[in-house]
Amino acid sequence: MRQIINIMRLKYEAKLSNEKVARACGVSKGVVSKYLHLAAARGLAWPLPEDTDEAQLERLLFPATQKPSRFAKPEYFQVHQELKRKGVTLQLLWAEHVAVHEDRAYRYSQYCHHYRQWRKKQRRSMRQIHRAGEKTFIDYCGPTVPIICRNTGEIRRAQIFVAVLGASSYTFAEATWSQSLPDWIASHQRAFHFFGGVTELQIPDNLLAGVTDANRYTPVINETYAEMAAHYQTAVLPARPRKPKDKAKAEVAVQIVERWILARLRHHAFFSLPELNQAIAELLPDLNERHFQGQEVSRRDLYESIDAPVLKPLPARPYEYAEWRKARPGIDYHVSVAKRFYSVPHALVGQTLDVRLTAETVEVLHKGNRVAVHPRQGPQRYSTLVEHMPRSHRAHREWSPGRFLNWAQDIGPCTRQVVQQQLENRPHPEHGYRACLGLLNLARRYSKTRLEKACERALAIRSINYQSIASILKQGLDQQVLEGDEHLQDDLPLHDNVRGADYYH
Repeated sequence: MRQIINIMRLKYEAKLSNEKVARACGVSKGVVSKYLHLAAARGLAWPLPEDTDEAQLERLLFPATQKPSRFAKPEYFQVHQELKRKGVTLQLLWAEHVAVHEDRAYRYSQYCHHYRQWRKKQRRSMRQIHRAGEKTFIDYCGPTVPIICRNTGEIRRAQIFVAVLGASSYTFAEATWSQSLPDWIASHQRAFHFFGGVTELQIPDNLLAGVTDANRYTPVINETYAEMAAHYQTAVLPARPRKPKDKAKAEVAVQIVERWILARLRHHAFFSLPELNQAIAELLPDLNERHFQGQEVSRRDLYESIDAPVLKPLPARPYEYAEWRKARPGIDYHVSVAKRFYSVPHALVGQTLDVRLTAETVEVLHKGNRVAVHPRQGPQRYSTLVEHMPRSHRAHREWSPGRFLNWAQDIGPCTRQVVQQQLENRPHPEHGYRACLGLLNLARRYSKTRLEKACERALAIRSINYQSIASILKQGLDQQVLEGDEHLQDDLPLHDNVRGADYYH
């Protein structure tokens, strides 16, 4: 349309002949005459209205005319949706189309051709513009590298982790034994150290170590991964499932690592993971310093000029790896973690708690608040803090033979002797704790003085169990005068069943 405007300007403003206009515009005189006649027929005069643009001019001079077709046009969007169903083919859909429209239906070849043309028009690909310091793309290579055990000859395959900066394409790669969470987090930390800083966003694939739920709209990030990102003041934005263009930068970086590093190492034999990583580290500079095709600049050049100056600085303290779990304490107010048991406040029994495990500690959190901290490794399977116990359990824990003896001594020597015998005449001192507590309750009920007298009588009659002492107090025998053994013997009734002392000599 710009050509028509130039023709009209030269003809009516410069007052040139059709021949000179044709020569100036590089067209034939016939084309000049055609355009001028079209403009006159549509009532266009020079100068054109100010609000006339090229699109309006084209629609005015060349109105679209669509020749009516004798063929029935299929609903290609519906065709496209139907093809997503299992077992549905274009041939089946064409047959159904023919059954409806009969002679007005396309032949099968034309049906397929028009559908493919429609499908091409639906595809749109947005060229992503990556700002400096904005994104790091992360992925693993498909091929693995074999590592041979020197002793057994067993072959174990290493995974290749790849991270690339979005703006400069500066690339990091290393080998790990697996794609598990510990290796995933450690590789991120080494990548951050390699880059000398952190970008605003991390764009991983949806592997399970990083993304718990790969939802297209609200993905759920693994808690350890999210905690690591927060420590480095970055955020995680996973690529959408089955949308490789979201991480096209990572896909290209993986391809380059496979071609320029793994392919060059294909004839090497490696016997340890550090040996493989050393070989990768030696080839990384060559990859990053190689010029882009058709350009006089490399990844390192772009990194140093645009990415490095705007990366967020690394924190003073590196992230301490921690795993998160859910746990619910039982009636003993302990949570079970890795076959060990850790106490929590007894009021939290039955509630779901978050457990954070590091190499050294176990932290228990309730609604984001830390409620317990324990050393992860200890001499016992149970780690119990006294402050987590109910009051009754706490009192029981504080019981000891020494405490009972001191309490009894405060009452009197006879009470102490009874308590001592209660503790000593049992397989374990704790077996006598209940009897001692019973005596403590008797002191509260009857007074310490009466308990001391009752214990004195119990020792005299050689019956020091709790029931006997309680009976003495109940019957008031402790308030009666305690006579000697001989007098007690004299008071016994005489009958044939009593042998007397002479029987034993």
